[in-house]
Amino acid sequence: MHELSVTQSLLEIALRHAREAGAQRVTDLYLVIGDWSSIVDDSVQFYWDLVAQGTEAEGARLHFERIPARAICTDCQREFAPGGGSLLCPGCGGSRLRLLAGDQLHLESIGIEPVPQARAHAESE
Repeated sequence: MHELSVTQSLLEIALRHAREAGAQRVTDLYLVIGDWSSIVDDSVQFYWDLVAQGTEAEGARLHFERIPARAICTDCQREFAPGGGSLLCPGCGGSRLRLLAGDQLHLESIGIEPVPQARAHAESE
């Protein structure tokens, strides 16, 4: 359910940057999401289709890049990819871990369609 507020924030960010760039519309959003972020791609897409209606971002394509989780054992300093149902260090068996990657969510970039020059020139006069 938290994907709704996340998606609304993504829309606000995309529209703000599109306006600052003088764009006619937003065509693409490139999202980077960690596997352990609890964000579900399909939910973001579902809410995007709703919240973007009637805006300059309606119909924009969402691109999801998933980042696998990486952790470091604070006992032996071994880095590893946790998974398989175990959160124990494969080196020493320790359970004191610090997550290095995999919980992030950010908007990497947006694609925009610029205002045609003739129209932009006429609107500025």
